Amino acid sequence: MKRPALALALALGAALAPAAHAIEYNQVQADKSRIGFGYKQMGVAMDGKFKKFASQLSFDPAQPANAKATIDVDLASIDTGTAEADSEVAGKQWFNTKAFPTARFVSTAVKSLGANRYEVAGTLTIKGKTHNVVVPATFTPQGNTGVFDGSLTIRRGDFTIGEGPWAAFDIVANDIQIKFRIAASGK
Repeated sequence: MKRPALALALALGAALAPAAHAIEYNQVQADKSRIGFGYKQMGVAMDGKFKKFASQLSFDPAQPANAKATIDVDLASIDTGTAEADSEVAGKQWFNTKAFPTARFVSTAVKSLGANRYEVAGTLTIKGKTHNVVVPATFTPQGNTGVFDGSLTIRRGDFTIGEGPWAAFDIVANDIQIKFRIAASGK
């Protein structure tokens, strides 16, 4: 009689106890990660990506409030699909990459929404202008690897992306959707 009761107590204790070893995802896998964007030019949907970025990450799904993320994007690594457009967008009227070589996102808070969905609050700095943003993201654990997917719409006018004749939004729309996938391993 005592043995089944002891086995049941041990099984219940193991099921109810918090995980002894949670995984902290903190090694970004650049080759499996990407940052892209979408926008409309003359009403036509366009997209592109950034070929170079660095990110630091610390995320434990059991303690999302303690998560931290920093992403630095090399703006000169833009790939719009044509070399001519890449050169134009890196220039002074758009990103002005000589004066502002990187865009930076730094998280300030992470809130779990349940079902592997999160809101990541932080600051986004482009061309020396910093704005608070909230980024919806999902997290998909795959063993010792996890993948963060999300998107955020910004207004290019808020960051002075497109000056002079490009400041108007009749040719290139004001809304730019940033899309990302960050893969990270942990232990």
